[in-house]
Amino acid sequence: MVSTTVYFTFLFAALASLVSAVPRPKINDAPPDATAGRRRGCGVHIDQSRVASFEKKYQAHRLPPESENATATLDVYFHVIYANETIEGGFVPDEQIKAQVERLNTDYNTTGIKWNLKDIERIENESWFLGVQPDGEVEAEMKNTHRKGDKAALNVYTAALAEGDAAGILGYATFPMDYEEKPENDGIVLLFSTLPGSNSKQYNMGRTLVHEAGHWAGLYHTFQGGCKGAGDEVDDTPPEESAAYGCMKKRDTCPGDGPDPITNFMDYSDDSCMTGFTPGQAKRMKGQLRTYRGVDI
Repeated sequence: MVSTTVYFTFLFAALASLVSAVPRPKINDAPPDATAGRRRGCGVHIDQSRVASFEKKYQAHRLPPESENATATLDVYFHVIYANETIEGGFVPDEQIKAQVERLNTDYNTTGIKWNLKDIERIENESWFLGVQPDGEVEAEMKNTHRKGDKAALNVYTAALAEGDAAGILGYATFPMDYEEKPENDGIVLLFSTLPGSNSKQYNMGRTLVHEAGHWAGLYHTFQGGCKGAGDEVDDTPPEESAAYGCMKKRDTCPGDGPDPITNFMDYSDDSCMTGFTPGQAKRMKGQLRTYRGVDI
């Protein structure tokens, strides 16, 4: 009897020692990088025939410019779509959202456009978190239920962008000229892990939203139309045959027209390589905001 008791005593001690030796997860361990395996990808694709139609309409209805130094502040509504209350489940903290709006203001400081964080809404819906994609039923249901503000209010929906046409992209946006036909669809859908301070190695400075907000304000990609034609409809952005990834310095895909604008916010470079908009882009955004969103700027 005594020997059996001693045996079990040693057995339990050995098991306890083994359990204590197994590494336990730390509460503050960083979540996995949700952008791993993704390159900069934007769900905004517009063919040249549609561009031509948009530009014809814009020139016909374009409002006269305000003062060159005019500014305007636009409200921003964040809708945090999440699967569960973890970072990897999309439950991004308020601090990251506030840092994102600060990034918008920093990066748009030469354009006359300012941004004001109006509200943060949190919606627990795993189906929306995983399944939202461009022109899908989930997107329509989500936006019809939660969009706020008027046509000059930027609505941002953060989600996983994990399925269908959204799989692998970092975000997508609507254009100003789309508002009249589908006002409830207006806004930006953003990969939740691209906000400032995320664990992403390439997209952790918040410049994905800077890029998508450019579309929302009327800009095309710098590589729109390639080397021929009017390109992105902005005179001071050199034409570019295709998107630039990473930080491809001294890249020149349209010889004779100047080096590619790889540091422009409307290209596909990494966050750390993006540095600004051109004066021509600022002028175009102001014109688009006046004409289609009723902004005095």
